[in-house]
Amino acid sequence: MNDRQRNRLLAVLFVGVLMGALDIAIVGPALPAIRSEFGLDARAVSWVFSAYVLANLIGTPLMAKLSDFFGRRAVYVLDVALFAAGSLVVAFSHGSGAFWLLLLGRVVQGLGAGGIFPVASAVIGDTFPPEKRGGALGLIGAVFGLAFIIGPILGGVLLPFGWQWLFLINLPVAAVVVALAWRLLPHHKVAGAGGFDAAGMIALAVALGTLAYGLGAIDTGGFWTSLASLDVWPWLVVSVLAWLVLVRIERSAANPVFPIALFGRRQLRLGFLLTAGAGLGEASLVFLPTLAVVSLGVSASVGSYLLMPVVAAMAVGSPLAGRLLDRLGSRTVIAVGVAVLALGMILLSQTSSSLVMFIVSGLLIGLGLSALLGAPVRYVTLNETTAAERSAAQGLVTTFTSTGQLLGSAVVGAVAASAVGTAGYATAFAMVGVVSALLLVAALFLKSRDAEARPAAGHDHGRQEAAHA
Repeated sequence: MNDRQRNRLLAVLFVGVLMGALDIAIVGPALPAIRSEFGLDARAVSWVFSAYVLANLIGTPLMAKLSDFFGRRAVYVLDVALFAAGSLVVAFSHGSGAFWLLLLGRVVQGLGAGGIFPVASAVIGDTFPPEKRGGALGLIGAVFGLAFIIGPILGGVLLPFGWQWLFLINLPVAAVVVALAWRLLPHHKVAGAGGFDAAGMIALAVALGTLAYGLGAIDTGGFWTSLASLDVWPWLVVSVLAWLVLVRIERSAANPVFPIALFGRRQLRLGFLLTAGAGLGEASLVFLPTLAVVSLGVSASVGSYLLMPVVAAMAVGSPLAGRLLDRLGSRTVIAVGVAVLALGMILLSQTSSSLVMFIVSGLLIGLGLSALLGAPVRYVTLNETTAAERSAAQGLVTTFTSTGQLLGSAVVGAVAASAVGTAGYATAFAMVGVVSALLLVAALFLKSRDAEARPAAGHDHGRQEAAHA
């Protein structure tokens, strides 16, 4: 595959991932209208997000592994088609009075979206040589920052015509992506001997689903009381048991959907830890507009706009981090990024009463997250896995990021609610800064650029395959 073909392929992957990322960014503006139409309380409307998150968590490892059996092209097209079908179901719920229909659509959307980014990352590993993977992954990673810039604008344009149009807009985009993906994406299968790991998938779905539900039910205003309630702890206990069962199943599975053997490689263990930490940092951003309202005395709408420095920095930083990966290696990029993230979080916790410092802190946080979310950890994962392991490993990156987000949302919210006014939020962001500083230690144990450039033991075949793709 020549450079021109790779660039066309990258454009298709970019648009597909952007479509999924935009849905996260534009669903927020639709919530007030949805809540009004269906007569929902705050708890019920939260399921518009929760149903998507639960399905997304389960869809990520499922779709990643299916791409090994049926080929990247077939599963990527399936993911985009499912996302479009879910969007259509959500739009059809408008005027029906059937909230369950909207939730069904969100579940279908989540299942499809769960596979789009991991499969896209695996395709990059299959088709790009190692020295060009960083730049490609960085471009794909920039989608998420771009989505949060475009999303509110798109929402403002379409919402006057009805909230359903925020979902119907996905259909023509999905049709173009499906048509081009079917022409351009590779379609060979990489799974080895043995069937699909159905038992492992069921155990993983139970483990992730109950974990997400249990953490989502925690009331951060009364964290410990909520944790001890029947709405929370039974689900977390079931999750722990399901994880234990999963480990037992995967030890003997021919094609494990959750390949625990990957945890035997130090580089991957560190990568998964770092991406979970990135999820924690990303989750804390949910509380940033509230901090702006409390500490700066601005309105809620202005507080939301103060997220823009973070988003803009991520949109610029993600492709930059990707290009630097190919030149400097993952250790340098990630270590600098984690240090900048820690500085931004601690600075925010101490100077949030100043608008200028609030913006400066946001820019630092966005640049720091750029070195963790998206390209860098996925670059590490591609370098440490074979073609047969690639998609499942990329699924693990997404799974650990999402788990970090779930834990971060619960813990940061609890810390923020532990004190009145600015003090609670200051403590919460300082805590994230300290965790980021600890992650810096982990980042320093990643391989050097020279060591990373050498094929990992036993993985030469996967690298040679990519180099000649």
